[in-house]
Amino acid sequence: MTNKKVIPLSNIRNFSIIAHIDHGKSTLADRILEYTNLISEREQREQFLDRLELERERGITIKAQTVRIPYTHTDNKKYYLNLIDTPGHVDFSYEVSRSLASCECAVLLVDATQGVEAQTLANVYLALEHDLEIIPVLNKIDLPSADPDRVIQEIEDAIGLDCSDIIMVSAKTGQNVDLLLDAIIKKCPPPKGDINKPLKALIFDSWYDPYLGIGVLFRIFDGYMELGQQIMMFSSKKRFEIVQLGVYSPNPKEVDFLGPGEVGYLFANIKEIRDARVGDTITWADRSASTPCPGFKKAQPMVFCGFYPTEPAKFEVLKKSLEKLQLNDSAFSFEPETSNALGFGFRCGFLGLLHMEIIQERLEREFKAELVVTAPSVAYEVVTTEGKTIKIDNPSKMPPPAKIQEIREPVVKIDIHVPHEYVGNVLALCEEKRGIQKEIRYISSSRVIITYEMPFVEIVYDFFDKLKSYTRGYASLDYEFLGFKPADMVKLDILINGEPVDALTTIVHRQNAQRIGRELALKLKRIIPRQLFEVVIQASIGSRVVARERIPPFRKNVTAKCYGGDITRKRKLLEKQKEGKKRMKKMGNIEIPQEAFLAVLKKD
Repeated sequence: MTNKKVIPLSNIRNFSIIAHIDHGKSTLADRILEYTNLISEREQREQFLDRLELERERGITIKAQTVRIPYTHTDNKKYYLNLIDTPGHVDFSYEVSRSLASCECAVLLVDATQGVEAQTLANVYLALEHDLEIIPVLNKIDLPSADPDRVIQEIEDAIGLDCSDIIMVSAKTGQNVDLLLDAIIKKCPPPKGDINKPLKALIFDSWYDPYLGIGVLFRIFDGYMELGQQIMMFSSKKRFEIVQLGVYSPNPKEVDFLGPGEVGYLFANIKEIRDARVGDTITWADRSASTPCPGFKKAQPMVFCGFYPTEPAKFEVLKKSLEKLQLNDSAFSFEPETSNALGFGFRCGFLGLLHMEIIQERLEREFKAELVVTAPSVAYEVVTTEGKTIKIDNPSKMPPPAKIQEIREPVVKIDIHVPHEYVGNVLALCEEKRGIQKEIRYISSSRVIITYEMPFVEIVYDFFDKLKSYTRGYASLDYEFLGFKPADMVKLDILINGEPVDALTTIVHRQNAQRIGRELALKLKRIIPRQLFEVVIQASIGSRVVARERIPPFRKNVTAKCYGGDITRKRKLLEKQKEGKKRMKKMGNIEIPQEAFLAVLKKD
């Protein structure tokens, strides 16, 4: 063992703040940093820990952050509080679970005006799974619309937490932040760990630095780390040497030693993000731990869509941009694909719809990429007549119907929190989306939790938009992936003048196929501009056409110059025009605007 100065475990507290989106998590972190004098007035800015411009703009946390807060308590003992900030959206629930696995306690932040919401419950269950001490805290108590008594009752009824000594704070004004810090020191158990055991450290975030390679955020459970040490990743067995070790306090501060219970970052000449996956375990190269930290799994993309450059010449630029983005986000995947309608592009996989939006926005902002984005789809499992199971993430790759024995679609369990007056609307929407009702629970006289089992594809399209409009924005939603279940799905092709447009192909449930086909054909008819020749839009399942629309051609009056004379002269001119239109239709190329691809996405 080394003779470096080790911080006693009794002086360390590792905690996380969990909350629903917009309940004031990042603002509370700002007030804690201010109260402990970790940041000066000159450095102060809103959402200090959110480093991405997109995070500040949308008011959400996308990347996990950590900060070490030295704090001298009233008992004159110096404590080191490690705040591990978690992402706040359902798409990033795996990252949240890894951050929580690095803590001993979670501060449950609930808005005193809005009460318990879907993500509040989901994150509490995650924290309970990791056996964390939970400290309930009410935020926004300074607002006139705050109703602490009602919200306390909701927390007790919905979650079952004892709220007799709940802490009431205002993250905006900093009121009672000192009481919260005292509660963390008193209630949060100190970490456990043995410095003499082999190193065992959990990675809860990783990112790319252009000068130093891959950076890793970790929490040490056993053993220690020091500069120049040889380490190994448990899942890949790859070895590296630590070239930089440090802590965020809140800015990077280099150290040469970290012991058990501590949280820090390292650089070790790691070139690829897949060599430092979130949830993996770091151990010593020469004396490795016998078991890794539990719960590691590779991120599985849930939503897929095509990214295409607006011009073929910009393909390489898009490819480089995607590669750079992937360096920072191992959950995002992409592979090249070709489309007859759009040319060369990429099939991209995301954790969810928000993840997809963020990647798209970052491409357009940071890399100035100009994109055509196809409608998102989900991955299906197809069992062929030969007994093979294949995963289909692109509708155009679906095998012919004669070779399909069974199609399985992804199913999720959704929890919707809603005021009681909107229950009827929500139930109608869930039934329309092929949902199976599991439970309706009243957590107070005015708040209801509705649980449904529902195909994931129904949520991907317009479920969020409809839920918000049906409940005037009062509903909140959380979902959890259950697995794949057999369903009667079919491939719906869109043909324009007899040619299939693969970018508009979708997989839909048979009972909805005709309605969706009609809607799409009608929408495309409105969007595609008129040509000098007739354009026929068809929606088909296999060889059966389920919907057809026609865009009439522009017509020049060729008989205008005929004054009088025999009718056959006019007929001859019209026949000639008709032949010309036919020839034009064979050679004509129809430009399909970007809105046409979004028409598949927005079904109204």
